Amino acid sequence: MGSTCARIAIDAMGGDHAPGEIVAGALRAREELGVKVLLVGDPQQIERKLPPNTNLGQVEIVPAEDAIAMDEEPLSAIRRKPKASINVAMDLVKRQQADAVVSAGHSGAAMAAALLRLGRLRGIDRPAIGAVFPTIVANKPVLILDVGANVDCRPKFLEQFAVMGSVYSQYVLGIEQPLVGLLNIGEEDSKGNDAAVRANQLLRENPQISFIGNAEGRDVLSGRFDVIVCDGFVGNVLLKFAEAVGGVILQILREELPQGLHGQIGTAILKPNLKRIKQRMDHAEHGGGLLLGVDGICIISHGSSQAPSIFNAIRIAKEAVDNQVLDRIQSQYQSTQCESG
Repeated sequence: MGSTCARIAIDAMGGDHAPGEIVAGALRAREELGVKVLLVGDPQQIERKLPPNTNLGQVEIVPAEDAIAMDEEPLSAIRRKPKASINVAMDLVKRQQADAVVSAGHSGAAMAAALLRLGRLRGIDRPAIGAVFPTIVANKPVLILDVGANVDCRPKFLEQFAVMGSVYSQYVLGIEQPLVGLLNIGEEDSKGNDAAVRANQLLRENPQISFIGNAEGRDVLSGRFDVIVCDGFVGNVLLKFAEAVGGVILQILREELPQGLHGQIGTAILKPNLKRIKQRMDHAEHGGGLLLGVDGICIISHGSSQAPSIFNAIRIAKEAVDNQVLDRIQSQYQSTQCESG
């Protein structure tokens, strides 16, 4: 699928560093990715963060009267504040005035707004957040889902996550035949609780995916799997643990390499390698997670996102639009219904 001039609605008021870092990341994406950015939020605050030479004809500011704070209860907040920036951004997609939404704000509010305003794709019971992790194999990421949308999951939800994840892995990440695993406490099909055993059976029987068995914790970053499914409770713990480990390793490298003259010389020599290490391990390089299963492209970024992470979130959104991820997921379920009918 060729590149398009995707229109990305950006919740400019969402996140710890809004609107400054959000605006900076959006402007970089406009320049480097050729997307049209629609900055949603308080026009005065947004305009104050625009560089003096910004051509306002190339940036659309969509007014929003309110924003949802991180400490608010998500469902009641989006209902109480219909003109909040995340709601206005979702409405742009619903009215086909934008192709995707990116938000670093309240993740629960973003999910609730997506469900209430965009709805679920036909055949999907629960949406899932998919996050891309690096593995020990260079240029071979693994997609983990769910990483936070659903604390409890029925086996059929995990089966749906596997189908959606396989579509995303194939058409966006470029994996010809994604290998799917179920996160579990052992490799044997009989391991885990009753839900895990039943999910394993459903995955084995699904002809739409290439399920190769259970994945233990040590397998997640091994490069053996392309897609790993789990419930959102376990997935969110895994995501935040991986982010912390990556940060710890990078900090250790910063502290230990410069010791003494030899360390300083070694650091200078290794600088290009260290930059590549950071790119592989830094969660900012991955931008955020795609909310799969709703009837619209929605990227949920980290609340602490700064400009590089917002840029990458917009890149992910553009790739999902360009590769028609929603249509491909929907067609998978339509073909399944036709076969069963």
